[in-house]
Amino acid sequence: MDIMKIRLLFLGFLLLQRATSENILIWPAEGSHWINLKSIINELIVRGHSVTVAVNSATLYIDYSEPSPVKFEVFQVPFTSDKYRDFIHAFLEFWMYEKPQISHWEAYRRFSAIMEPGIKLAKSVCDGVIKNEKLLQKLRDSKFDVVLSDPVHYCGDLLALKLGIPFIFSLRFSPGFTVERLCGQIPAPPSYVPAILSEFTDKMSFTERVQNVLYTFMYDWMCKRLWRDWDSYYSEALGEPTTLCETMGKADIWLIRTYWDFEFPRPFLPNFVFVGGLHCQPANPLPQEMEEFVQSSGEHGIVVFSLGSMIKNLTTEKADLVAEALGKIPQKVLWRYAGEKPKTLASNTKLYKWLPQNDLLGHPKTRVFITHGGTNGIYEAIYHGVPMLGIPLFADQPDNMAHMKAKGVAVVVNFATLSTQELVVALNTVINDTRYKENAVKLSIIQRDQPMSPLERSVYWIEFVMRHGGAKHLRPAAHSLSWYQYHCLDVVAFLGACVAVFLYLLTKCCLSCCRICRGTKVEKEKTQ
Repeated sequence: MDIMKIRLLFLGFLLLQRATSENILIWPAEGSHWINLKSIINELIVRGHSVTVAVNSATLYIDYSEPSPVKFEVFQVPFTSDKYRDFIHAFLEFWMYEKPQISHWEAYRRFSAIMEPGIKLAKSVCDGVIKNEKLLQKLRDSKFDVVLSDPVHYCGDLLALKLGIPFIFSLRFSPGFTVERLCGQIPAPPSYVPAILSEFTDKMSFTERVQNVLYTFMYDWMCKRLWRDWDSYYSEALGEPTTLCETMGKADIWLIRTYWDFEFPRPFLPNFVFVGGLHCQPANPLPQEMEEFVQSSGEHGIVVFSLGSMIKNLTTEKADLVAEALGKIPQKVLWRYAGEKPKTLASNTKLYKWLPQNDLLGHPKTRVFITHGGTNGIYEAIYHGVPMLGIPLFADQPDNMAHMKAKGVAVVVNFATLSTQELVVALNTVINDTRYKENAVKLSIIQRDQPMSPLERSVYWIEFVMRHGGAKHLRPAAHSLSWYQYHCLDVVAFLGACVAVFLYLLTKCCLSCCRICRGTKVEKEKTQ
């Protein structure tokens, strides 16, 4: 009888799941961004939702050929994955090797030239869906309840509006926090909120505050310049005058992939939800061969070294320099590296084309994590309480490591000027100075001490939007204000005018009184 009751309860649970399941469309991005979305997708599927990913035919990281509970809607684009790979290679080469050697203005000029073909590729991806009426109709017929989009690849918001459904953003950052400020209307006073990519903390000197204000204006100008073409693209697609920023501002929820263990305290709005570390999880056992190598480290422990999924190799000179430094520490080193074997590689270092990074960081013998500063790797280190040595390479990585350095959990070195001795000193500092480990453990406690996990929080808000057909009640009224209304410049002008009129009338009255008094005095003198 008890078994029958359990079966009935289980059947009821399945029926309830099916009755409450929703239909979700994903607009993904490449690289590490896809890792975060996959975590959310897997949890949505576990909860009984139907998930469809709109993926272009030239994708580099999304494997849509293998059997999966996820449905993939593959659309064609007029370029191959090689074209996309060439763009990424040019981007990385510039940021890692060219940018440190040239002036800021020259770097901006070169960056703009590199990004131009990238923008063309992005528009081609948008065209693959937005200008494909047959595909759009198929998506309409699927009756999706929400679009989950990573805005590093534009058009997810545009697709949602074309389908007439609410949309949610999942993002780490925009340069200078520009999209969040200008489009999401989140407050960011430059007096203590550092512009992203500035590498500042929330405690800035006067000089740094001046720089921070200038960085804010610069990023605003750069983004608005970049958005001009997209404004016309969005207006044409929607058939009415609009802007990219206005469209992005219609997002119901912004899932920001950081948390207060990483961020400096700052204001935020009710439709901004911080979900940093949503992909983190307890460590699993290592493969036997790898576990044996780890255990052979003895009391010294191990160093985990990874520069992320996008960096396959280094120049021969840099690889030899790094390998020589790693050979001078007593720890065993597991290095994710796909390039040619360095000539200076020591016996304590083992190369792997892929590492179970989360499982290694959760291993009790791990002493330090050498990282390029990607947000995913940083959060795995935070989750497991592992101090870091940062070798930031591009994009937000220098800024990310500046945050970790300010929190006291990392030493940061400059990739462009790195020497063998500098790397050895930095490693020994992080490993032997117990303050780095203590601070890392403190951040780990903060990360884990939440009423619900970041992944649960992400899924909760996605389901919230689906249950209520959006979350417009959480959007601030700032979206309906012009820039001068937002900053109360019209009020300031009105009050200034009132003060000016008052002072004018007061002056006139005083002058009139003076003239009357003077006239009265003259008359008295005449009568005398």
